[in-house]
Amino acid sequence: MREVAILGVGQIPVREHWELSIRHLAVEAARNAMHDAGVERIDGLYVSNMTSGELNQQRQLGALVADYLPQHGVEAVKLEAACGSAGSAMRQGIIAIASGEMDAVLVVGVEKMTETPGKTTTAALVTAADADYETPHGITFVSLNALVMQRYMHEYGYQHGDFAPFAINAHANGAKNPNAMFRDPISQRAYERGRMVADPITLFDASPIGDGAAALLLVPAEKAPDAVRVIGSASATDTLSVHDRENPLWLAASEQSVQRAYAQAGIGPVDVDLFELHDAFSIMAALSLEACGFAEPGQGVRLAQEGAILPNGRIPIATMGGLKARGHPVGATGLYQLAEAALQLRGDAGEAQIPDARIAMAQNIGGSGATIVTHILQRP
Repeated sequence: MREVAILGVGQIPVREHWELSIRHLAVEAARNAMHDAGVERIDGLYVSNMTSGELNQQRQLGALVADYLPQHGVEAVKLEAACGSAGSAMRQGIIAIASGEMDAVLVVGVEKMTETPGKTTTAALVTAADADYETPHGITFVSLNALVMQRYMHEYGYQHGDFAPFAINAHANGAKNPNAMFRDPISQRAYERGRMVADPITLFDASPIGDGAAALLLVPAEKAPDAVRVIGSASATDTLSVHDRENPLWLAASEQSVQRAYAQAGIGPVDVDLFELHDAFSIMAALSLEACGFAEPGQGVRLAQEGAILPNGRIPIATMGGLKARGHPVGATGLYQLAEAALQLRGDAGEAQIPDARIAMAQNIGGSGATIVTHILQRP
């Protein structure tokens, strides 16, 4: 198997892009990545997206993006794994390069979510839950995470305000990222006064949806000796329904995928310099830190309270705003995470740069933890 490198990075700001269709969002990010890599022709195109059929009345995104790049004739498909779509598409791109099947692969994540009514968008997102045993009860992903957060607070004795460091850190970092949707820092007081969404989740516990696209151009590492390398890549699954899990406060798929990725990379949690975790909700940030070995069960919140997640802390997270401040265009989120991690390792993160970062990890979560994909990147 060949080593894989990230030669090109492309992003567009996460916004309400009223003037751009889903094809134009994807193509702009893709062209940015190809220009960054200096590559004009690719062998394969993997497009990640969750809701284009429901919200944009557009499927066949692989062929659509290939058409408008233009890259006629290439293999091009769309991949879907709910909010974990982009991480899953990245896995396919890595496998295509590592196997020797392709020499230049473009992975593009795209989502356009802001032109439909809130109820329509929510209904599209909840299709990632169990349609037989969760959705008929009126559950949404906010309320599912609220139930998990309530149980976590009960089990470990936390108050809602104890989760504030996650949002405060994300917004402070997002203020340094020109692609972030929200670029204003927040205070503890602002967090605690946030509007209730689903008790105990407030406005500042939940990431915002948005329109966005991000892309990576992958090549064999031997052809790009100075590019960021992929040294670990793994995916795992758990039950679709939270109520079917033995322990709803443990992300088993996170633990499984990260352990496989650690083994591939030959490292452990202590070696990771920054972690782009899937902070769709504050509770998911805490659970991810625990499942990935940075904190014991119930201690993820304590890690944040101690300042370990800050840019100068032991394990910086959401270094360019994370889902909370950068925004969460679901099918593109995992590519934004990887793009930001790659920029950190290249030293191109601007004001958000983590000094001397050598190894970065990104973890993309689909649904309530049913699909979790972990990637580990290394500076050359």
